[in-house]
Amino acid sequence: MRNLPLLTILVLTVSACAPASVPDAFTPAEYFDSTGRDDVLAGGVKMIPITTATGTFRVWTKRVGNNPRIKVLLLHGGPGATHEYLEAFDSYFPAAGIQYYYYDQLGSYYSDQPAEPTLWELPRFVDEVEQVRRALGLDAGSFYLYGSSWGGILAIEYALAHQDNLKALVISNMMASCPAYDEYAEKVLKPAMNQSALGEIEALEAAGDFQNPRYLELLMQQHYVHHFLRMPIDQWPDPVNRTFKHLNSDVYVPMQGPSELAVGGKLETWDRTADLGRITVPTLVIGARHDTMDPKHMEWMAGALGHGRYLYCPNGSHLALYDDQQVYFEGLIRFIRDVDQGRF
Repeated sequence: MRNLPLLTILVLTVSACAPASVPDAFTPAEYFDSTGRDDVLAGGVKMIPITTATGTFRVWTKRVGNNPRIKVLLLHGGPGATHEYLEAFDSYFPAAGIQYYYYDQLGSYYSDQPAEPTLWELPRFVDEVEQVRRALGLDAGSFYLYGSSWGGILAIEYALAHQDNLKALVISNMMASCPAYDEYAEKVLKPAMNQSALGEIEALEAAGDFQNPRYLELLMQQHYVHHFLRMPIDQWPDPVNRTFKHLNSDVYVPMQGPSELAVGGKLETWDRTADLGRITVPTLVIGARHDTMDPKHMEWMAGALGHGRYLYCPNGSHLALYDDQQVYFEGLIRFIRDVDQGRF
């Protein structure tokens, strides 16, 4: 140590004493510096052209921060929901020095919403993510892909097709099998519900009366506040409410199906349990005790992946990023840091 220049010693000392939330040799001024960026005028927003078999459309993205080592692309749920419910990331990622991108998938509120039913197919969404990646200049040296709920399906499929482009992967609150999810709903979630209310819900579903206000009322009272977001409905955060307000059912229903207690659309038979071992990049799987998804299955996923870790949110539900927020973001940021520093 005595042969090192004084400045080097000071830098090493400061780095060793710096809080975990501050990246090594990376200052807030650098993180928020947009000098030379081509998205400065729009505050980080870029509309990216997406080429499809039926034409070219635009999708909305927004960059927050700068970090050449860590760039996270956020895939929202739905399908047909929006990035808005993920805005809780603003309370944690900037302080951690993590660069991240919000992104509304094609058909979602901030992006183009073409009336083209043929576009709502899983392989086309995967190709869209790849086009977004290229447009944003993300590569395996720094590209972390995060997927929440349906975004987790999309993230798994993207990794199976393009994992050479990834630094790491995060699958949040999504099982690797829709049939397994349906089984969990039948054997665990439904029996725990008020059976009279469940009977009314199932009667409305059997009649195809999904637009009946009573259907949503029952779901909110008997399902959502227990397994989707464990807060009184009148206390749900504004970003979550905006996502519900802007949900595009023309995308959601063909893919997910009209029922909230089972998958019945094009994703009904989706199952990648046998393929998880092919994903070898560092991967974090996030599950929660009260989730609509089976937390035990998601723990199993972490072991089935080539290089997986499990984060369990004991007080969380499907939106554990809100109702178990500290556990969720501390674990997520720890994973990103461990990958970045070569500890995982």
